[in-house]
Amino acid sequence: MTINIEYETDQELGIDYAALASQVADKVLEMENCPYDGQVNLVLTDNEEIKRVNTEFRNIQAPTDVLSFPMIPFETPADYSVVEEDESYFDLDSDELLLGDIMISVPKVFAQAEEYGHSVTREFCFLVAHSMLHLLGYDHMTEEEAKVMEAKQAAALKELGINR
Repeated sequence: MTINIEYETDQELGIDYAALASQVADKVLEMENCPYDGQVNLVLTDNEEIKRVNTEFRNIQAPTDVLSFPMIPFETPADYSVVEEDESYFDLDSDELLLGDIMISVPKVFAQAEEYGHSVTREFCFLVAHSMLHLLGYDHMTEEEAKVMEAKQAAALKELGINR
């Protein structure tokens, strides 16, 4: 798994975010039986940039904790057959599956960790797991979809020993 990280804010997380993001992404891909090495772009930014991107791409004029931009149009979550017929889903140099982009608001990581009563590490890892599932075609628009995502996120963090 390759995670290309851009850190675009002065606020430091104070954790080994690169290693944690890689561990969580690897765990999600393993749990979702991904037969390929994956590649993700991760941008750690501030609320203003998240709000700008939300406004531009989602017509939502507010910052959110995380945004996910999948590269693969999964019809069924984690059904990798869609990529087998199209080499454009793979990096030409590394042969890694190009999963997409994730943006995380560093200020939201701190605010939500405090709000929910857990560590910054746990909140950051939760957001990475959540986003990875989005990149694999999962969503939470219905109650049933939300339950599936919540269970998968919790299982990934539990297997990694990432607790509150």
